[in-house]
Amino acid sequence: MSEVKTKAGLAQDAAATLNKLSTEQKNEALLRMADALIAAEADILAANEEDLRRGRENGTAPSMLDRLKLTPERIADIAQGLREVVALPDPVGDELEHIERPNGLRIQKIRVPLGVIGIVYESRPNVTVDAAGLCLKTGNSVVLRGGSAAISSNKTIVEALRKALADTAVPPEALQLIEDTNRASVDEMLKLNGLLDVVIPRGGASLIQNVVQNATVPVIETGAGICHTYIDAGAKAAMAEAIALNAKVQRPSVCNSMETLLVHREFAEAHLAALAESFKSSSVELRGDDRVRKLVPWANAVTEQDFATEYNDYILNVKIVDRLDEALEHIRKYGTKHSECIVTETPEHAERFLQEVDAAAVYHNASTRFTDGFEFGFGAEIGISTQKLHARGPMGLPALTSTKFKIVGSGQIRK
Repeated sequence: MSEVKTKAGLAQDAAATLNKLSTEQKNEALLRMADALIAAEADILAANEEDLRRGRENGTAPSMLDRLKLTPERIADIAQGLREVVALPDPVGDELEHIERPNGLRIQKIRVPLGVIGIVYESRPNVTVDAAGLCLKTGNSVVLRGGSAAISSNKTIVEALRKALADTAVPPEALQLIEDTNRASVDEMLKLNGLLDVVIPRGGASLIQNVVQNATVPVIETGAGICHTYIDAGAKAAMAEAIALNAKVQRPSVCNSMETLLVHREFAEAHLAALAESFKSSSVELRGDDRVRKLVPWANAVTEQDFATEYNDYILNVKIVDRLDEALEHIRKYGTKHSECIVTETPEHAERFLQEVDAAAVYHNASTRFTDGFEFGFGAEIGISTQKLHARGPMGLPALTSTKFKIVGSGQIRK
C-alpha cells in the first residue's frame, strides 16, 4: 500500500478517537505541541537551513526564501499561535438551531468535525503548524502534503509535534505528513474518496487549479491573490500612500499583498510621481500603461498578462482610470475574488465599491494586508477561501466543521 493511502487510513482511524475528546483534552495537546516547538528549536532551524541552502542553490527568488525561512522569533510566533488557538472557543458541539415540531420531535442542529482533512500547500513551514493546530482543535485528523522546498523543515516539525501528542489524549496518528514530494502523491491524495473528507489547497494559482480540476474529493478552494487598491479622486494623499505602500511592501510574498494599483486621473496628475518615488525607494519595480509612463518615465511597460499575474514579489502594476466604474470593471476582469480596497473620501463611492466588488474581503481606507485569520480575531487560519460554498474569506475554526441533526422522539412514526 502506498504511503499516501497508509497514512490517510491511520488518520481516519484516529478521527474516531478525536471525535470523542473534550475541549480540555484537545487544548492540552495543543499546549504540549507549542512547548515542543520551542524545545526543538535548534533541530528545526538546522533542518530549515538545509531547505534554504537547497533553495539558494536552485535559484529560488528572495521573496520565496523569505516565506521558507524560520528564525527563533518566527518559531516563537508559531508556537504562540497554537496557544492563541487554545484560547479560542471550540465550535464543536455548538447548537446552531433548535426546532420543536408539532408532533413532539425535538431537532437540534450542531457543529461536528469534518473528519479527515488533507492540506496541500507550498513552502511555508508555518502552515504545517497552523493547519495541525486548527484541525486538531476542531476534532479533525489532518494529512499534510507540503512542498518539496520545505521537506526537511516539515519533517522535523511534525516529528516534534507527534512526540508531544504521544503523552496526550490526542493520538499521534491524527497528524500525518506525506514525505513523498513527487507530484504523484498529490494526485493520489486528490482521489482518496472514503479516506479524506475534504482537501484544502494553499499556494499559487497553478497548485490551486491542479487541485480544483483533478480532485474527486470535495475541495475548499483557497484562491490566488491578485489584489487591487483603487485610489479615488480627492483621496487623502498621505493616507493613500501609506495604504498602498503597506499593501505592496510590508510582505509582498503573501496572497493578500497588492499586485495592481488603480489611480484616478485627478489623483495621478497631482500625486502619482511622488507616490512612484516612494515605491522606488522600497525597491518596487513599477509597470504602467502609457498614461502612467508619461508621469513616471522610468516605469516599465505593463502588459495584459501582467494584470493577470500574482507576482508575490516587489513588482507592481499601475493603471490610471477616469472614473470609479472603470476601476470596478478592471477588478471584475482581473481580480481573483480575494481582497480589494478603495481609498476615498467620497462615501457614495466607498459604498458602491463595498457593495459591488465581488471578493471575499473588500476594504475602505485600509490595507488589504489585514485579510488574515489573526487580524480578524479568528486565530491562525487554515487559508483564505475565495469560493462561495461552505466558507469564504479567512477560515478559522468554524470553517473546519460541518453540521449534523440530532432528532429525539418519544415513539413517533411517520404516517
